[in-house]
Amino acid sequence: MNPTEKTPKPEPLAQEPCEMNHSVLPQSTTAQEFPRRVMLRDGLRLAGVFGILGTGGYLVARQSSTDRYVWQIDPYLCTLCGRCATTCVLDESAVRCVHSYVMCGFCNRCMGFFDQKAAEFNSAAENQVCPTGAITRRWVQEEDYFEYIVNEDLCIGCGKCAVGCNAFGNGSLYLQIRQDRCKNCNHCAIADACPSQAIVRTPSDKPYLYKHLSEAAQKAASRDAANENDRDQQNSENKQNNLSNFGNATQNKKDSEGALE
Repeated sequence: MNPTEKTPKPEPLAQEPCEMNHSVLPQSTTAQEFPRRVMLRDGLRLAGVFGILGTGGYLVARQSSTDRYVWQIDPYLCTLCGRCATTCVLDESAVRCVHSYVMCGFCNRCMGFFDQKAAEFNSAAENQVCPTGAITRRWVQEEDYFEYIVNEDLCIGCGKCAVGCNAFGNGSLYLQIRQDRCKNCNHCAIADACPSQAIVRTPSDKPYLYKHLSEAAQKAASRDAANENDRDQQNSENKQNNLSNFGNATQNKKDSEGALE
């Protein structure tokens, strides 16, 4: 070869387009079996989620069903035994004394306030029946009677005041379970100890069992109120008649004086 001659460059190889042969892919990873595994896995996960949600829903429903009722004292079954103050699971019982003012006689000597063995009937602590001084009285000067107020922060639910009020008065003092204090236990300890089964379940939208005037007393009060309204109306009519008569007499007098002139 002549050294001056150049060696010819080789022709470039023709490039063919690359095509993937799908036939060599494992069939187990194609669209036949892959979705089954995914569906099975996701199905098990969803089943677990729904199981948890179902259990939670059952517990919530059960709790909601329990919350629809609360514990309360039926004042017409209560014997004021004193166990409410000592058998509640709380350190300070959820039971408190309440006052039905429509039944109260506003007595001067209220045996729900005074101890029966009091040496003097004054407001000294030693003369009061309440061991914590939870009941105070206020003299209403305009009507000349006493109003009795229960301080529930001091009350311990012993019911001693209610015993005296029911024995010597109208029974306007009675016991109730305060729902802002009660834990609404599934099984009430006070109910177990109550000798008269006065602790009952009541709907949560009506959590208190009030003590009111008897039907006969209510009718009598309504009758007295109606009679008082009739008297007021009659007095008003009499006043109007008197004014009218006075006006007529005055006019007649003026007419008479005018005729004389």
